[in-house]
Amino acid sequence: MRCGLIGRKLGHSFSPEIHRELADYPYALYELEPEDVESFVRHGEAEAFNVTIPYKELVLPMMDELSETARRIGSVNTVVRRPDGTLYGDNTDAEGMRCMFSRAGFCMKGKKVLVLGSGGSSRTAVDVLRGLGASPVVISRSGENHYGNLHLHADAAYIVNTTPVGMYPACPARPLDIDLFPRLEGVADIIYNPARTQLLLDAEARGIPCTNGLSMLVSQARAAAEIFLGESISPEKVEEIIRKIETATQNIILIGMPGCGKSTVGALLAKALDRPFLDADAELSREDGRPVPEIIRTDGEEAFRRKETEVCRRLGMRSGCVIACGGGVVTREENYPLLHQNGRIVYIDRPVEELSCEGRPISQAKSPAVLAAERIPLYRAWCDICVASGESPELTAKEILKELNQ
Repeated sequence: MRCGLIGRKLGHSFSPEIHRELADYPYALYELEPEDVESFVRHGEAEAFNVTIPYKELVLPMMDELSETARRIGSVNTVVRRPDGTLYGDNTDAEGMRCMFSRAGFCMKGKKVLVLGSGGSSRTAVDVLRGLGASPVVISRSGENHYGNLHLHADAAYIVNTTPVGMYPACPARPLDIDLFPRLEGVADIIYNPARTQLLLDAEARGIPCTNGLSMLVSQARAAAEIFLGESISPEKVEEIIRKIETATQNIILIGMPGCGKSTVGALLAKALDRPFLDADAELSREDGRPVPEIIRTDGEEAFRRKETEVCRRLGMRSGCVIACGGGVVTREENYPLLHQNGRIVYIDRPVEELSCEGRPISQAKSPAVLAAERIPLYRAWCDICVASGESPELTAKEILKELNQ
């Protein structure tokens, strides 16, 4: 059986990897222009395929038979070409969304839920929420409920974002300010790249339960694979695939005092994990054409920090990298979401008396003890993992790997 995914832009799709874990059929990506979709659907090489934006509604009238779910929602994301040539269309996004809400522990029955966006995913969300006994309210750019009258819905208990706002590469960005909703119990965003959109980072900062769309993506793929194969697949497989993707795609971000060994340890981690290694200071120096000490001495620390933030913005959007940051990256609050959106932050804690000031203008202007007093509380606030510096970089890297695997 030849399977695949049709859409317009598919360069960052996780679908081939997910379906490879689910079954042994070949799964290809087919990037199509709108005028080529009908020819592929009716006569293409794939015997079973998924459909992603912007074609989920376009293929609907091409189907010879629809599932009740696809007919009710008005979109198709799973198509099977039967032996007689007829086309069966289904919608497994609904199952994926139910799993996403359930996995996040959301209790939505009887609650007002704001659904951001009015496209196909919005219709899926509304259908699922009604089935769960919730009261969905669609927020769009126009119509009765829009972004200009959100104050009418300050009593919302949940927010579900189905828009592309905040999606890679236009991140971080948020569709709205969750501070408008003091009674929020949960936030869901169907985006999964970055792992934490600005909307989810805002929820996380307020201690509100939140989830991205990776579990929806994997769960809908499992449901689609069951249709392709005509057999059931264990739900435990979903959790296994989610863990694999999260582990493979999250960045490992190293922070800590100047001279604590971030670059050396980072290179060792990257080699052990077969990942790209990126040194933020080295990237900044390469782009600017001058060594970091010279930039600081010539332009001043504030100018250097602005350049550093731009480097964090670019590196933080990457996936599956080891990134070593400069010691003062924590002094600008805006750097945190840029690094945390796709990464786990590891603080390497090294005793102050073991830190070297050589070639470090800021450390020479202020003693390591003074810098440590200013920065250590920030390192601890930012980090997901704190690891004490070992007797050697190799031992420190080994301890970080141990903590990451836990």
